Amino acid sequence: MGKSWTPDSWQNLTAAQQPGWEKSEEYSKVISEIMNYPPLVFAGEVRALKQQLADAARGDGFLIQGGDCAETFDDFRADSIRDKLKILLQMSVILTYGASCNVVKLGRIAGQFAKPRSSDTETRDGLELPSYRGDAVNDIKFIEKNREPNPKRLLRTYNQSAATLNLLRAFTTGGFADLNKAHVWNQEFIAQSPQGQRYEKIAKSIDDALTFMKAVGITSDNTAALKLTEFFTSHEALLMGYEHALTRQDSLTEKWYDCSAHFLWIGDRTRQPDGAHVEFLSGVDNPIGIKVGPTIIEDELIALCEKLNPENEWGKLTLITRMGADAIRSKLPPIIKSIKENDQNVLWVCDPMHANTYKTENGFKTRHFNTILEELEHFFAIHRAEGTIPGGVHFELTGDNVTECLGGAREISDEDLNSRYETACDPRLNNEQSLELAFLVTDLLRIGR
Repeated sequence: MGKSWTPDSWQNLTAAQQPGWEKSEEYSKVISEIMNYPPLVFAGEVRALKQQLADAARGDGFLIQGGDCAETFDDFRADSIRDKLKILLQMSVILTYGASCNVVKLGRIAGQFAKPRSSDTETRDGLELPSYRGDAVNDIKFIEKNREPNPKRLLRTYNQSAATLNLLRAFTTGGFADLNKAHVWNQEFIAQSPQGQRYEKIAKSIDDALTFMKAVGITSDNTAALKLTEFFTSHEALLMGYEHALTRQDSLTEKWYDCSAHFLWIGDRTRQPDGAHVEFLSGVDNPIGIKVGPTIIEDELIALCEKLNPENEWGKLTLITRMGADAIRSKLPPIIKSIKENDQNVLWVCDPMHANTYKTENGFKTRHFNTILEELEHFFAIHRAEGTIPGGVHFELTGDNVTECLGGAREISDEDLNSRYETACDPRLNNEQSLELAFLVTDLLRIGR
């Protein structure tokens, strides 16, 4: 971190992808109010995550990062939050059991309310309105008054994030995450599917192991690791005023933390080395992700690494590659070589979703399961060839029985998309597809080890 960094030094630079409300009196009032609110996460939690990411980067662990493309205010129910946690717990059990490694669980949740857009406006039937930028900014309904950026939405973003975190902490420390409940995590609609039945076999094996452990005196009552689980939150650091408002200085270390989430990432549209987003995140001690797409230049990536992680700490920087199944074989190897040649300590994670999105003839934005798997297979194979460690995966997923991504064991087709297409933005894997990928990633990890 440069000596000139302060929590507001980003304000001297250009901030891309902002709604244009910065000069509004209402916006200033809202930001001032949030600055006085309690932090959403705590420095000690962030340090614990950074250590686990450092372990994963060196091969002693694996990251699963997943959740909605964009959270919405309407989808704010205890059942919905529980089901998102369920699928990540299920995936982590599959990986832990099958690949014998610690799994770091990181949700795209409790803050993923803003989205970057390729255009500031959207036109339908001759009517041009501001683009939907996530519920933190405006409403998805294509109505003029709904599409105007509204700073008061940031207050609801904070409050809903706080309530979501409160429930997640209750679930993960109150017994719901107990390994004895592994059967409970298997939802009814998937229990009879091939993937659900395969998961049940793992749950039965866990039951047998727990029965043996109980016989020798090890139970959930006396062993916290069986009853509790650590679950961390993440989102794209996009709305600069909101992130700044939740930045706090830790009283123990005197380091600065963005307390809106444990982990924050920079997207393809905001990763300018001389931009406001990079400047801001260069001074907070949270672990940071960089989305690495096919257009990135190697020198630019090295400059980003050096700015965001000047002390080259393990666990500080995660490179989330999103190349696309067609481009990854030519694009990823030179990037890995450049990172190695410059001795950058990073965690390598694959996002096989974003660069494999396309529109069907009937107008649905979708992804195909086979293409997602293809990019994952290339990711693992390339890292094996380069002698580097594939340390995690990044999925957009939901615990619901949606039909948004094609393929998978149920072979969702173009005709099925209309039945349960519920996303506010990009298509997500459903519960069954997510479990199927967890088994496939487990196999890929076993091959590598």
